[in-house]
Amino acid sequence: MKRIEAIIQEDKLSNVVNALKISEVGGVTITQSRGIGSGERPMLQGSRGTAKFEAAYNRIATIMTVVDDSKVGTVVNAIMNAVSTGTAGDGKIFVTNVEEAFDIATKQSGKNIL
Repeated sequence: MKRIEAIIQEDKLSNVVNALKISEVGGVTITQSRGIGSGERPMLQGSRGTAKFEAAYNRIATIMTVVDDSKVGTVVNAIMNAVSTGTAGDGKIFVTNVEEAFDIATKQSGKNIL
């Protein structure tokens, strides 16, 4: 099993979730956060609308799912196709091994829980 974690721009979140549904991913965990990377940060206006300043952080979303090894390529490609604009700041995808997993409700383990 593999854990796939994608850090993307928050405005692309629905595109990725839809792509993962089409890829028949069993479930996802989404975390909304802030970060600094190579992409441009948004410009914000002051309270009176006269001053502009760069935001300290970008608003990003982290999407995590665990899939069978055979689905990794499909899921990674689905995420890339859903968010890629070809510019810096599109995001990152990390794939790591999952040695063991347990379903708390059923007390099952392994690939049975995906």
